[in-house]
Amino acid sequence: MGTNVTNEGGISRRSFLGGVAGVGALAAMGLAGCSPKAAGTTGAESASSSASAATGVADNNAVAVDDGSAAITVDWLGAPPEIGDITETKDTDLLIVGAGNGGMIAGAYASDQKMDFILCEKGTEVGATRHWFNAVDTKPFTDQGYHTDRARLHGEWARYSSGTCDHNLINMWMNESNDMFEYVDKYMSEAGAVVIADEFEMPGGMGATPFYTPCGEHHYGNAEGGRDGVPVRNELFEKVMNDNGYEISYKHELVKLVTEDSGKVTGAIFKTDNGYTQINAKKGVLLTTGGYSANPAMLSSLSPITTASVTALGYNQNNTGDGIKAALWAGAVKDITSATMIFDRGLVAPGTTAGYTEESVKAGNPQWPGNGQFNPGTQPFLKVNLRGERFALESADYDYLPHAAAQQPGGVYISVWDGNFGDDVQRFHTLGCSAGTRTGVLGVKKEDGTYDLDKYFEKELADGRLQKADTLDELADKLGFDADAKKTFLATCERYNELYDNQEDVDFGKEPYRLSELRTPPFFGATLGGTLLTTIDGVRINADCQALNTDFEPIEGLYCAGDCSGSLFSGNYPDQMHGVACGRTMTEALHVVKLVAAK
Repeated sequence: MGTNVTNEGGISRRSFLGGVAGVGALAAMGLAGCSPKAAGTTGAESASSSASAATGVADNNAVAVDDGSAAITVDWLGAPPEIGDITETKDTDLLIVGAGNGGMIAGAYASDQKMDFILCEKGTEVGATRHWFNAVDTKPFTDQGYHTDRARLHGEWARYSSGTCDHNLINMWMNESNDMFEYVDKYMSEAGAVVIADEFEMPGGMGATPFYTPCGEHHYGNAEGGRDGVPVRNELFEKVMNDNGYEISYKHELVKLVTEDSGKVTGAIFKTDNGYTQINAKKGVLLTTGGYSANPAMLSSLSPITTASVTALGYNQNNTGDGIKAALWAGAVKDITSATMIFDRGLVAPGTTAGYTEESVKAGNPQWPGNGQFNPGTQPFLKVNLRGERFALESADYDYLPHAAAQQPGGVYISVWDGNFGDDVQRFHTLGCSAGTRTGVLGVKKEDGTYDLDKYFEKELADGRLQKADTLDELADKLGFDADAKKTFLATCERYNELYDNQEDVDFGKEPYRLSELRTPPFFGATLGGTLLTTIDGVRINADCQALNTDFEPIEGLYCAGDCSGSLFSGNYPDQMHGVACGRTMTEALHVVKLVAAK
């Protein structure tokens, strides 16, 4: 477990690696994909000019960083790579790049239609399936009498994006998401899976203000409601392709797109084990290549709040922004603002701070301190900063706490609960994927109605990330609180008990039923930051998912879907609209294939 710089008081402070300072560190390292140049030099001016030309926004791919001595420019885009000899050339009608959630539904549907297409994937297997997806007014919901208020949903999406979204693209998703669901459900139900559509309202949290509009989150279980035996959707779609006589072209790494003088995209060049392969696509190229979460230069440059608040990896490590960069080299324009999907579940050992670890940056391979998701991190228990102070409303969207912690020492925070954990999470009744805590802890409920928390937290207690103590005083010591910070932490816990007793959170406004007390041993403390799942800002597209150039006109022959595309999100992911990211990904990809099939 990586640990960053620690101060004399025993509580970790922010390392210089977190936040914008990390960009300077990355630039100074000269990492792959970074091109450090002194500001004001010809090289820096060239980077700035290329940013304006490629994105339509000055300096959108070049970030100036003041490291205390000289400004450094990190050019995350760079120039298109030089290509050696093409060892193989193929021709097709439609080229799909990326075998993730978007690429696999596109490939399955195209194979059903007996289209002439090729699906290329950088890795050696299909991308991880995002099981939760959203669709509007599907039969599982309308059969229960539920119909979405589309105008309100449309407005909520626009509100989340601060108006930077494409409203026609939102309409396309709402109008066609049911077709996407029916295609998915056809194969999932045939394979024995049962659709679960049971969320109609959000009972609490910032997302449950009058602005919140639930829509239609879907996932699948078996006949008993469990997960055993449920097919993995992307793997199932690969089988559909195989049964139809198609194979995925694995180990094909996108290098750049092929364009005509007119700007039309006519194919792509890939790096393979056998050299460079060029695939010409007569009717179009669909990029479903994911975001840039695994590209430290892009992430640090485009989303510094992410590198200031994330402690754990939760993304596909093939998501290095290849599709976005290739599209920009071909003349496309990118979203002006960044957007990331961060979940408040990055459990790390006490003393760890947010951001890439110092050791990994020095080694030239930036890595987060931890990986994976600690689902209980989302539960709205008391959360304090490294000074022991409560600093935010805990009943909130997933990324609110990490974002708030980015403005706190170390970029991390500590969640505290007592032996009533099992009953508390049932009362909190969070939904979406955070409901996994509520359902999971039932597996350790004993006959007397109590919960075996040692068993439930066995892994995290064993590896030292989660701390347990018989008293809050002892817990404070184990969490690294010292001197004034310890006094503040204990006073904060006492104050939280008062709020619970009064059933009114006059400090931050949490709903009474989501308050809890800290009196029943054992006591637990979790040091948390964000877990980064993906980035969701990308190439600007229109309602037909055509990539747009710097004049915001469609680039002929180039389509983008999913996380490599933009035009929908800004700043964060609207996680109270459960499954919207995957739902829009599959709807966009299916829309493009149908569009190309009609040509």
